[in-house]
Amino acid sequence: MSKTAIDTSVAPVTRPAQFAGLSIAIGGAILFSTKAIVAKLLYRYHIDAVTLIAFRMLFSFPVFAGVALWKMRTGPALSKGDRWRLVVLGLLGYYLSSYLDFLGLQFISVGLERLILFTTPTFVLLMTALVFKRRVNGAQWAALALSYCGIVLVFLHDLQGGSGSIAAGSLLVLGSAVAYAVYLLGTGEMVKRIGSLRLVAYAMCVSSAACIGQFFLLRPVSLLVQPVQVYGLSFVNGLFCTIFPVFMTMAAVQRIGAPSASQAGMIGPVSTLFLGWALLGEPITAIQLGGTALVLGGIYMLSLKK
Repeated sequence: MSKTAIDTSVAPVTRPAQFAGLSIAIGGAILFSTKAIVAKLLYRYHIDAVTLIAFRMLFSFPVFAGVALWKMRTGPALSKGDRWRLVVLGLLGYYLSSYLDFLGLQFISVGLERLILFTTPTFVLLMTALVFKRRVNGAQWAALALSYCGIVLVFLHDLQGGSGSIAAGSLLVLGSAVAYAVYLLGTGEMVKRIGSLRLVAYAMCVSSAACIGQFFLLRPVSLLVQPVQVYGLSFVNGLFCTIFPVFMTMAAVQRIGAPSASQAGMIGPVSTLFLGWALLGEPITAIQLGGTALVLGGIYMLSLKK
């Protein structure tokens, strides 16, 4: 599930346009999920999450900055309140969420990480019920239970490996999902006012500044010198796992709408599971497949409810 604010309205589409939109959504979901694989490969070169996320943003920032400047010149000026909201949302949705995610990936499998992140819609639902006092019906409670049962099943399976750090890693990724859920709730009205492309570009610029600034505050400048493989993987992380998925998801939503694009994004956890097996040597077991099916089933049930 690609991390981007989107407008849910869409006009009726033809069958070829529907197929094209679904293909773009699936491609974006697979690319975005691949960031966990790339992160695991980067950790083999003994860099930490602070350095990893800084290199990711160094490669993606120029594109988002260019889009932000373009929208700044062509769009209306932002109010002071919207500027502060964008700063807060950028720090929550793309800095804190990504940082916690990459921290957690140091300790858990890519399959478990993707499943935990995929429960973000369930946190949005729970927060909506708590903050806006909206009723959660029986079908939605069943969907929540199904998703969390799948997470617990895969978590207990991975925990049998004997690593106590799996619990810490899972909590970090869970914090990432919660932070992004808060971001999604906060962007609801802003998307309508300033547009999804402008919002994402500004938020990513805020996040990039935070990630790069954090690196220079906490790490020596000498760590910018890395093996060529780190630069190559970071380029892939910034371009193919960050920039492309953001714009592909928005393009898919414009063609087929947010609900259909979200359902197509369910390929993400499945692709991560098999990519982890093919590229990282992480095993695939019946319990993992069963847990993945439960999580996807629960999220699918939620996607059927507006």
